Amino acid sequence: MGKIYALLLLVMMFWGFNVSALKVLVTTIDPIFLTSVRIFTAGISVLIISYFMKIFRLPTKKELVTIAYITIFNVVFHHSLLAIGLTRTSGVNAGLILGTAPLVTMVLSILLLNDRVTRMRVLGFILGFIGIVVTSLSGTGGLSTVSIGDLWIFLSMLLQAFSFILISKLNPDFDPRLLTGYMLVLGSVFIFVFSLIVESNVNQITALFSWKLGLIFLFSAVLCTAFGHMTYNFAVKNVGPAETTIFINLNTFFSLAGAAIFLGEPILLNHFYGLILILCGVFIGSGTLEYMWDKRKKARMHMMKNLKDK
Repeated sequence: MGKIYALLLLVMMFWGFNVSALKVLVTTIDPIFLTSVRIFTAGISVLIISYFMKIFRLPTKKELVTIAYITIFNVVFHHSLLAIGLTRTSGVNAGLILGTAPLVTMVLSILLLNDRVTRMRVLGFILGFIGIVVTSLSGTGGLSTVSIGDLWIFLSMLLQAFSFILISKLNPDFDPRLLTGYMLVLGSVFIFVFSLIVESNVNQITALFSWKLGLIFLFSAVLCTAFGHMTYNFAVKNVGPAETTIFINLNTFFSLAGAAIFLGEPILLNHFYGLILILCGVFIGSGTLEYMWDKRKKARMHMMKNLKDK
Protein backbone atom coordinates (compact mmCIF):
# COMPACT_ATOMS: atom_id res chain seq x y z
CA MET A 1 0.00 0.00 0.00
CA GLY A 2 2.84 2.38 0.87
CA LYS A 3 4.49 1.88 -2.52
CA ILE A 4 1.26 2.70 -4.33
CA TYR A 5 0.84 5.89 -2.30
CA ALA A 6 4.46 6.89 -3.06
CA LEU A 7 3.86 6.35 -6.79
CA LEU A 8 0.66 8.38 -6.56
CA LEU A 9 2.62 11.24 -5.00
CA LEU A 10 5.09 11.11 -7.91
CA VAL A 11 2.22 11.09 -10.40
CA MET A 12 0.67 14.13 -8.73
CA MET A 13 3.99 15.96 -9.10
CA PHE A 14 4.12 15.10 -12.81
CA TRP A 15 0.50 16.12 -13.32
CA GLY A 16 1.07 19.38 -11.46
CA PHE A 17 4.11 20.25 -13.57
CA ASN A 18 2.16 19.19 -16.63
CA VAL A 19 -0.01 22.31 -16.24
CA SER A 20 3.03 24.48 -16.95
CA ALA A 21 4.08 22.21 -19.81
CA LEU A 22 0.66 22.40 -21.44
CA LYS A 23 0.52 26.16 -20.96
CA VAL A 24 3.69 26.45 -23.04
CA LEU A 25 2.44 24.01 -25.70
CA VAL A 26 -1.04 25.49 -26.22
CA THR A 27 0.43 28.88 -27.05
CA THR A 28 1.69 27.30 -30.28
CA ILE A 29 -0.74 24.45 -31.01
CA ASP A 30 -4.56 24.38 -30.82
CA PRO A 31 -5.49 22.72 -27.48
CA ILE A 32 -7.89 20.03 -28.74
CA PHE A 33 -5.62 18.95 -31.61
CA LEU A 34 -2.66 18.96 -29.21
CA THR A 35 -4.65 16.81 -26.80
CA SER A 36 -5.39 14.20 -29.48
CA VAL A 37 -1.71 13.92 -30.49
CA ARG A 38 -0.51 13.89 -26.88
CA ILE A 39 -2.98 11.22 -25.82
CA PHE A 40 -2.22 9.06 -28.89
CA THR A 41 1.53 9.25 -28.16
CA ALA A 42 0.86 8.36 -24.53
CA GLY A 43 -1.38 5.43 -25.52
CA ILE A 44 1.22 3.93 -27.85
CA SER A 45 3.86 4.37 -25.13
CA VAL A 46 1.67 2.52 -22.61
CA LEU A 47 1.09 -0.39 -25.01
CA ILE A 48 4.84 -0.67 -25.67
CA ILE A 49 5.60 -0.59 -21.93
CA SER A 50 2.87 -3.20 -21.35
CA TYR A 51 4.49 -5.47 -23.93
CA PHE A 52 7.87 -5.36 -22.18
CA MET A 53 6.16 -5.84 -18.80
CA LYS A 54 4.59 -8.98 -20.31
CA ILE A 55 1.06 -7.87 -19.47
CA PHE A 56 0.07 -7.09 -23.05
CA ARG A 57 -2.77 -9.03 -24.63
CA LEU A 58 -5.65 -8.33 -26.95
CA PRO A 59 -8.99 -7.70 -25.24
CA THR A 60 -11.95 -9.99 -25.76
CA LYS A 61 -15.05 -8.62 -27.47
CA LYS A 62 -16.76 -8.17 -24.12
CA GLU A 63 -13.73 -6.40 -22.65
CA LEU A 64 -13.44 -4.20 -25.74
CA VAL A 65 -17.00 -2.99 -25.21
CA THR A 66 -16.17 -2.18 -21.58
CA ILE A 67 -12.97 -0.38 -22.61
CA ALA A 68 -14.85 1.70 -25.16
CA TYR A 69 -17.48 2.53 -22.56
CA ILE A 70 -14.89 3.73 -20.02
CA THR A 71 -12.95 5.59 -22.75
CA ILE A 72 -15.97 7.73 -23.56
CA PHE A 73 -16.06 9.07 -20.01
CA ASN A 74 -12.39 8.94 -18.93
CA VAL A 75 -10.75 10.26 -22.10
CA VAL A 76 -13.13 11.64 -24.73
CA PHE A 77 -15.67 13.56 -22.66
CA HIS A 78 -13.27 14.49 -19.85
CA HIS A 79 -10.49 15.94 -21.99
CA SER A 80 -12.77 17.51 -24.60
CA LEU A 81 -15.06 19.22 -22.07
CA LEU A 82 -12.05 20.33 -20.04
CA ALA A 83 -10.42 21.93 -23.09
CA ILE A 84 -13.64 23.70 -24.07
CA GLY A 85 -14.46 24.76 -20.52
CA LEU A 86 -11.04 26.32 -19.93
CA THR A 87 -11.69 28.72 -22.82
CA ARG A 88 -14.90 29.98 -21.20
CA THR A 89 -14.15 30.30 -17.49
CA SER A 90 -11.44 31.57 -15.16
CA GLY A 91 -8.57 29.46 -13.87
CA VAL A 92 -9.78 30.07 -10.30
CA ASN A 93 -13.22 28.64 -11.01
CA ALA A 94 -11.77 25.68 -12.92
CA GLY A 95 -9.32 24.91 -10.10
CA LEU A 96 -12.07 24.94 -7.49
CA ILE A 97 -14.42 22.79 -9.54
CA LEU A 98 -11.74 20.21 -10.36
CA GLY A 99 -10.74 20.25 -6.68
CA THR A 100 -14.13 18.78 -5.77
CA ALA A 101 -13.26 15.53 -7.61
CA PRO A 102 -12.45 13.61 -4.39
CA LEU A 103 -15.76 14.63 -2.84
CA VAL A 104 -17.71 13.67 -5.96
CA THR A 105 -15.87 10.35 -6.29
CA MET A 106 -16.54 9.58 -2.65
CA VAL A 107 -20.28 10.23 -3.13
CA LEU A 108 -20.36 8.07 -6.28
CA SER A 109 -18.49 5.29 -4.46
CA ILE A 110 -21.09 5.33 -1.70
CA LEU A 111 -24.00 5.37 -4.16
CA LEU A 112 -22.68 2.89 -6.74
CA LEU A 113 -20.19 0.70 -4.86
CA ASN A 114 -21.74 0.79 -1.39
CA ASP A 115 -18.38 1.89 0.02
CA ARG A 116 -18.12 2.63 3.72
CA VAL A 117 -16.51 6.01 4.34
CA THR A 118 -15.53 6.83 7.92
CA ARG A 119 -15.86 10.20 9.59
CA MET A 120 -12.09 10.62 9.54
CA ARG A 121 -11.99 10.19 5.78
CA VAL A 122 -14.83 12.65 5.33
CA LEU A 123 -12.80 15.10 7.43
CA GLY A 124 -9.82 14.46 5.15
CA PHE A 125 -11.87 15.24 2.05
CA ILE A 126 -13.18 18.45 3.61
CA LEU A 127 -9.71 19.63 4.68
CA GLY A 128 -8.34 18.90 1.22
CA PHE A 129 -11.13 20.84 -0.43
CA ILE A 130 -10.64 23.83 1.91
CA GLY A 131 -6.96 23.72 1.00
CA ILE A 132 -7.91 23.87 -2.67
CA VAL A 133 -10.13 26.92 -1.99
CA VAL A 134 -7.45 28.76 0.02
CA THR A 135 -4.78 28.02 -2.57
CA SER A 136 -6.88 28.84 -5.63
CA LEU A 137 -8.18 32.14 -4.26
CA SER A 138 -4.77 33.41 -3.19
CA GLY A 139 -3.95 36.66 -4.89
CA THR A 140 -7.32 36.96 -6.64
CA GLY A 141 -10.37 39.04 -6.12
CA GLY A 142 -12.52 35.96 -5.55
CA LEU A 143 -14.72 33.91 -7.79
CA SER A 144 -15.84 35.41 -11.06
CA THR A 145 -19.36 35.12 -12.32
CA VAL A 146 -20.44 31.52 -12.95
CA SER A 147 -20.49 30.84 -16.69
CA ILE A 148 -21.26 28.04 -19.15
CA GLY A 149 -17.56 27.17 -18.92
CA ASP A 150 -18.02 26.29 -15.26
CA LEU A 151 -20.67 23.77 -16.29
CA TRP A 152 -18.34 22.17 -18.85
CA ILE A 153 -15.57 21.88 -16.24
CA PHE A 154 -17.94 20.33 -13.70
CA LEU A 155 -19.26 17.81 -16.25
CA SER A 156 -15.66 16.99 -17.21
CA MET A 157 -14.78 16.25 -13.59
CA LEU A 158 -18.03 14.37 -12.91
CA LEU A 159 -17.64 12.09 -15.93
CA GLN A 160 -14.03 11.30 -15.07
CA ALA A 161 -15.06 10.48 -11.49
CA PHE A 162 -17.72 8.15 -12.87
CA SER A 163 -15.08 6.47 -15.05
CA PHE A 164 -13.05 5.69 -11.91
CA ILE A 165 -16.06 3.77 -10.62
CA LEU A 166 -16.23 1.84 -13.89
CA ILE A 167 -12.50 1.01 -13.73
CA SER A 168 -12.87 -0.37 -10.21
CA LYS A 169 -15.63 -2.71 -11.44
CA LEU A 170 -13.68 -3.95 -14.49
CA ASN A 171 -12.94 -7.66 -14.89
CA PRO A 172 -10.03 -8.31 -12.46
CA ASP A 173 -8.29 -10.43 -15.11
CA PHE A 174 -7.69 -7.33 -17.25
CA ASP A 175 -4.71 -5.31 -16.02
CA PRO A 176 -5.70 -1.65 -15.49
CA ARG A 177 -2.32 -0.51 -16.84
CA LEU A 178 -3.02 -2.23 -20.15
CA LEU A 179 -6.53 -0.79 -20.03
CA THR A 180 -4.95 2.66 -19.89
CA GLY A 181 -3.13 2.11 -23.19
CA TYR A 182 -6.22 0.98 -25.06
CA MET A 183 -8.28 3.83 -23.59
CA LEU A 184 -5.77 6.48 -24.59
CA VAL A 185 -5.33 5.24 -28.16
CA LEU A 186 -9.05 4.78 -28.73
CA GLY A 187 -9.89 8.10 -27.08
CA SER A 188 -7.27 9.99 -29.10
CA VAL A 189 -8.97 8.92 -32.34
CA PHE A 190 -12.30 10.39 -31.23
CA ILE A 191 -10.66 13.61 -30.02
CA PHE A 192 -8.67 13.92 -33.27
CA VAL A 193 -11.86 13.69 -35.33
CA PHE A 194 -13.43 16.30 -33.07
CA SER A 195 -10.38 18.56 -33.48
CA LEU A 196 -10.72 18.38 -37.28
CA ILE A 197 -14.25 19.74 -36.90
CA VAL A 198 -13.40 22.67 -34.63
CA GLU A 199 -9.66 23.16 -35.30
CA SER A 200 -8.61 22.23 -38.83
CA ASN A 201 -4.99 23.49 -38.81
CA VAL A 202 -3.17 20.15 -38.41
CA ASN A 203 0.04 21.63 -39.83
CA GLN A 204 0.75 23.03 -36.39
CA ILE A 205 2.19 19.64 -35.46
CA THR A 206 5.46 20.70 -37.14
CA ALA A 207 6.07 23.04 -34.19
CA LEU A 208 6.95 19.95 -32.13
CA PHE A 209 10.06 19.46 -34.29
CA SER A 210 11.64 22.18 -32.16
CA TRP A 211 13.86 20.44 -29.59
CA LYS A 212 12.49 22.53 -26.71
CA LEU A 213 8.81 22.01 -27.52
CA GLY A 214 9.56 18.41 -28.46
CA LEU A 215 11.03 17.63 -25.03
CA ILE A 216 8.16 19.39 -23.27
CA PHE A 217 5.70 17.40 -25.38
CA LEU A 218 7.40 14.09 -24.57
CA PHE A 219 7.45 14.93 -20.86
CA SER A 220 3.72 15.66 -21.00
CA ALA A 221 2.79 12.67 -23.16
CA VAL A 222 5.10 9.91 -21.85
CA LEU A 223 5.71 10.74 -18.19
CA CYS A 224 2.60 12.69 -17.26
CA THR A 225 -0.04 10.98 -19.39
CA ALA A 226 1.34 7.48 -20.11
CA PHE A 227 3.13 6.72 -16.83
CA GLY A 228 0.75 8.90 -14.81
CA HIS A 229 -2.47 7.31 -16.04
CA MET A 230 -1.02 3.78 -15.92
CA THR A 231 -0.11 4.26 -12.28
CA TYR A 232 -3.28 6.10 -11.34
CA ASN A 233 -5.67 3.58 -12.91
CA PHE A 234 -3.67 0.74 -11.33
CA ALA A 235 -4.15 2.43 -7.95
CA VAL A 236 -7.87 2.95 -8.57
CA LYS A 237 -8.21 -0.76 -9.23
CA ASN A 238 -6.16 -1.91 -6.22
CA VAL A 239 -6.73 0.80 -3.60
CA GLY A 240 -10.17 2.08 -4.54
CA PRO A 241 -11.50 5.17 -6.32
CA ALA A 242 -12.30 7.22 -3.21
CA GLU A 243 -8.89 6.73 -1.54
CA THR A 244 -6.97 7.25 -4.78
CA THR A 245 -8.82 10.34 -5.97
CA ILE A 246 -8.01 12.30 -2.82
CA PHE A 247 -4.42 12.56 -4.05
CA ILE A 248 -5.71 14.82 -6.84
CA ASN A 249 -5.76 17.55 -4.19
CA LEU A 250 -1.96 17.62 -4.39
CA ASN A 251 -2.19 18.76 -8.01
CA THR A 252 -2.86 22.30 -6.85
CA PHE A 253 0.38 22.55 -4.88
CA PHE A 254 2.54 21.04 -7.62
CA SER A 255 0.83 23.22 -10.22
CA LEU A 256 1.77 26.28 -8.17
CA ALA A 257 5.32 25.04 -7.69
CA GLY A 258 5.64 24.36 -11.43
CA ALA A 259 4.26 27.79 -12.30
CA ALA A 260 6.79 29.43 -9.98
CA ILE A 261 9.77 27.37 -11.20
CA PHE A 262 9.06 27.16 -14.93
CA LEU A 263 6.83 30.17 -15.62
CA GLY A 264 8.16 32.62 -13.03
CA GLU A 265 4.79 33.17 -11.37
CA PRO A 266 4.79 34.29 -7.67
CA ILE A 267 3.79 32.07 -4.74
CA LEU A 268 2.01 33.84 -1.87
CA LEU A 269 1.80 33.02 1.84
CA ASN A 270 -1.77 31.74 1.49
CA HIS A 271 -0.47 29.11 -0.93
CA PHE A 272 1.51 27.57 1.94
CA TYR A 273 -1.57 27.62 4.18
CA GLY A 274 -3.44 25.80 1.44
CA LEU A 275 -0.62 23.28 1.13
CA ILE A 276 -0.79 22.41 4.84
CA LEU A 277 -4.54 21.83 4.60
CA ILE A 278 -4.11 19.71 1.46
CA LEU A 279 -1.41 17.53 3.02
CA CYS A 280 -3.51 17.06 6.16
CA GLY A 281 -6.47 16.13 3.96
CA VAL A 282 -4.44 13.52 2.09
CA PHE A 283 -2.96 12.11 5.31
CA ILE A 284 -6.37 11.76 6.95
CA GLY A 285 -8.54 11.03 3.91
CA SER A 286 -6.31 8.32 2.46
CA GLY A 287 -6.77 6.28 5.64
CA THR A 288 -3.11 6.62 6.62
CA LEU A 289 -3.94 8.11 10.02
CA GLU A 290 -6.51 5.39 10.77
CA TYR A 291 -4.03 2.72 9.66
CA MET A 292 -1.35 4.09 12.00
CA TRP A 293 -3.83 4.24 14.89
CA ASP A 294 -5.02 0.68 14.26
CA LYS A 295 -1.45 -0.58 13.99
CA ARG A 296 -0.50 1.13 17.24
CA LYS A 297 -3.64 -0.19 18.95
CA LYS A 298 -2.93 -3.76 17.83
CA ALA A 299 0.68 -3.48 18.99
CA ARG A 300 -0.45 -2.24 22.41
CA MET A 301 -3.00 -5.07 22.73
CA HIS A 302 -0.35 -7.60 21.72
CA MET A 303 2.05 -6.21 24.32
CA MET A 304 -0.62 -6.33 27.06
CA LYS A 305 -1.46 -9.91 26.10
CA ASN A 306 2.19 -10.92 26.40
CA LEU A 307 2.40 -9.28 29.82
CA LYS A 308 -0.65 -11.18 31.03
CA ASP A 309 0.73 -14.48 29.72
CA LYS A 310 3.88 -13.90 31.75
